[in-house]
Amino acid sequence: MKRILPTIVIAQFFCTSVWFAGNAIMGDIAKQLNLEPAYLAHLTSAVQLGFITGTLIFAILSIADRFSPVKVFFSCAMIAAFINLCASADGINATTLMLCRFVTGFFLAGIYPVGMKIASDHYQQGLGKSLGFLVGALVLGTAFPHLLKTVTAALPWKYVIYSTSALSALGGCAMLLLVPDGPNRKQGQKLNFDGFLSGFRDSKFRAAAFGYFGHMWELYAFWVFVPVILSAYKEHYSAATFNVPFLSFLIIASGSLACVFSGIISQRFGAKKIATAALTISCICSLISPILLFANATLAFIVFMFIWSMAVIADSPLFSTLVAQNAPIATKGRSLTIVNCVGFSITIISIQLINALRTPVNAQYIYMLLAVGPVLGLWALRGKNAKAS
Repeated sequence: MKRILPTIVIAQFFCTSVWFAGNAIMGDIAKQLNLEPAYLAHLTSAVQLGFITGTLIFAILSIADRFSPVKVFFSCAMIAAFINLCASADGINATTLMLCRFVTGFFLAGIYPVGMKIASDHYQQGLGKSLGFLVGALVLGTAFPHLLKTVTAALPWKYVIYSTSALSALGGCAMLLLVPDGPNRKQGQKLNFDGFLSGFRDSKFRAAAFGYFGHMWELYAFWVFVPVILSAYKEHYSAATFNVPFLSFLIIASGSLACVFSGIISQRFGAKKIATAALTISCICSLISPILLFANATLAFIVFMFIWSMAVIADSPLFSTLVAQNAPIATKGRSLTIVNCVGFSITIISIQLINALRTPVNAQYIYMLLAVGPVLGLWALRGKNAKAS
């Protein structure tokens, strides 16, 4: 049915808006709770750690394979909305806020990878294109809190929390009411702890997964530090007049267009080729970042940030496609979830590493470390290891 993919995309966009809700209002929270600027990285890592824990448990228990993925998505969306709302409670402290973000991340494990599972159950043909739209929705959901922050600048920061929680609840309801379980879903899976990592025995699955891991090393670290990079540029050049939250939104959100475009052209050229090209471009961006991050040419700096943002995410739906295509059919949900689990574990390492090493002296060069992931990912994709389409 024509409404299925648009509904999945919109529901994914609405629900994933709670992912970076804390980042967009971190400045306000930091002032209220007297927190250090480094708390932003810890807050983001709390969400990632929650997501990792959730994906690990969901994978071990085969939640998306044993139960209706649509109902799993709905349940997790409603719980994530409620926990996210708890972050706006009066008298909240730094520890409780961190816990709220952790639990929100935990239930995002039933939204992002399960949404991909639902899409793959409906669209075996043209999966790359479908996941391009789906990951594009994730990107918009990630960027959206920065736009909300801009729009509600005159209002208390809690309105960003209220808005993202409402969107998550709406997204869950839309999925439950408008999307049935897909015709390609293999039902009646029993709980089975054997072969938890069996997919990795296949060289094609392994190549796709390791390419995805390299991509994840750079992706979330880049997203987390976009507002930091923009703020540092404004401090370096006082004549720069851009609005950091709004420009952060535009830069991150531009990646959604890249996802859609890469998904469409992968139909002609193959997922592996386009993923390799995108990973190569983002690697180059990391390596040349010292030249442009503090260039005395604001337009060139901003254009570079847009190019990097689009390259850093364009390969994401294609890696998910390669993983889904090469995963064992009976455990596709588990395979997608465990790959997400490992991938997001890697994001914590890269975020915390840059956060720990970054200083005003090396701020121009520190993001070259993001090239490590693409280099290793490209090595994993070499030859004929990964399926080409």
